Amino acid sequence: MRRRRKTVVVAVVIRRVLICAICAMTLLGFLTVHYYVAPLNRLPRLHLSHHNTRRGDVNDYNKSITEQSLTRNLSHLESNEETLITKPKNNEVQYQSLTSEHINNTELVPPLILTSPSSYSKLNITSEIPDFEKLWKPPHNRNFVPCVNTTPRYTSPLESRGYLLVHTNGGLNQMRAGICDMVAIARIINATLVVPELDKRSFWQDTSKFSDVFDENHFINALSKDVKVIKKLPKGIDGLTKVVKHFKSYSGLSYYQKEIASMWGEYKVIRAAKSDSRLANNNLPPDIQKLRCRSCYEALRFSTKIKSMGQLLVDRMRSYGLYIALHLRFEKDMLAFSGCNHGLSTREAAELRKIRKNTAYWKVKDIDGRVQRLKGHCPLTPKEVGIFLTALGYSSNTPIYIAAGEIYGGESRLADLRSRFSMLMSKEKLATREELKPFMNHSTQMAALDYIVSVESDVFVPSYSGNMARAVEGHRRYLGHRKTISPDRKGIVRLIDKIGKGAEKDNLKVFEQIIEIHKTRQGSPRRRKGPVSGTKGLERHRSEESFYENPLPDCLCQRNRS
Repeated sequence: MRRRRKTVVVAVVIRRVLICAICAMTLLGFLTVHYYVAPLNRLPRLHLSHHNTRRGDVNDYNKSITEQSLTRNLSHLESNEETLITKPKNNEVQYQSLTSEHINNTELVPPLILTSPSSYSKLNITSEIPDFEKLWKPPHNRNFVPCVNTTPRYTSPLESRGYLLVHTNGGLNQMRAGICDMVAIARIINATLVVPELDKRSFWQDTSKFSDVFDENHFINALSKDVKVIKKLPKGIDGLTKVVKHFKSYSGLSYYQKEIASMWGEYKVIRAAKSDSRLANNNLPPDIQKLRCRSCYEALRFSTKIKSMGQLLVDRMRSYGLYIALHLRFEKDMLAFSGCNHGLSTREAAELRKIRKNTAYWKVKDIDGRVQRLKGHCPLTPKEVGIFLTALGYSSNTPIYIAAGEIYGGESRLADLRSRFSMLMSKEKLATREELKPFMNHSTQMAALDYIVSVESDVFVPSYSGNMARAVEGHRRYLGHRKTISPDRKGIVRLIDKIGKGAEKDNLKVFEQIIEIHKTRQGSPRRRKGPVSGTKGLERHRSEESFYENPLPDCLCQRNRS
């Protein structure tokens, strides 16, 4: 009897041990299938040019970014924890798996943990990317390459006849274009260019100096064979005669050679009151056009701290796979300026009208937002962008970087876009508050970070053809005609308004029409568009495609196929 009872007890114990072992093996198998620890070579890297890096604060800044990122990553790998480190709002470290909800509500440390290798194709990480040809492949560049070298007739700068001071105006990209134009103008009128002063009085109220945003020394050195550039006016010239001049918009060579250069007989310092659109897009000597391109794409590069942080953001986006940079121009200043109010509440529309009325330098006050939208003059709303990208065929888990300031209406306004695309990222989600702290309250520097991520993206989509959209598109053309999808806003809004009014098959027809009208709007090589037929005077110049939106043919040449 005792022997039988002892046998039963042993059998029960063995059975429980086996059950525990089976459970442990099942759990281990589950974790092995669903989680994958990224190898060390998946860590984001900073691609810095060390021979141009300055000492002191900039080196310390770069070192701090790298150390913060790699220290967290390496310590995490060494701990062999198969989890994702996140940093929520309360700064307490948590460990959890990656979800779209997690991305939207937390501050991400550089992503180390990806889903299992079998699901890489869903995140567009493998080389076997679904619909790569249709969705991601850049247009054929037809062997167009940059050709910005000077012609044999080009000479070193002639003796300077005076100093050109420049007060730039507008946001980052309006100032960039203006600075490059002023370099060319200084060359035309034989002036010494004083490093331009950035706009501190416009809507954004940014106090950044030139050296905060751009690499000042590189700018001066890179242009040394074209124009003499100095950081500030020399001492002892206070007694020289000065004049403030508003250069005429879209002016050509003769205006600067005759009217402006003739002022050197009376003045030694000319101050350009504004810098935007002061030089014609077309009909300028080839060497002047090439100088504009060298200024924009080679001389005027961002400061080391901006370039480093921008590359870090690019690396972190790359860890999710191929990505779209979406310039979502749905910000308060844009909507107030354009008078666009589609999808806004009555209170919001009234607030924007008040801003437009109280902004003195915005000349047009009464605008019909509905008419603006139907003409294609309004930025696409987040909802319209979501429908547009869905129609083109992008999947709901496509990584999208939102290149924008504060979206008017906040997170609630992004809900319609997020309902279609769950992986919406931004610099605020990719970087910690500590990493972004040096750039906070400086809209120009924050815009520069967005610019870098947009230029380096696999696909760039602007919701509005503003200054940034044009600048990024032109830069991407210069770098080899990277894929840039330019929405036909007039066509899109008319098609989108039909959705939901008919049967499901009618909606599919709308999607097919959207795809069709954008087959030729992918950023492939073409010559810069001239003025609209029938326009005259200033309006004729304004109707032209911007020089910096498409530098072909002046700065891009077709290389011999052989």
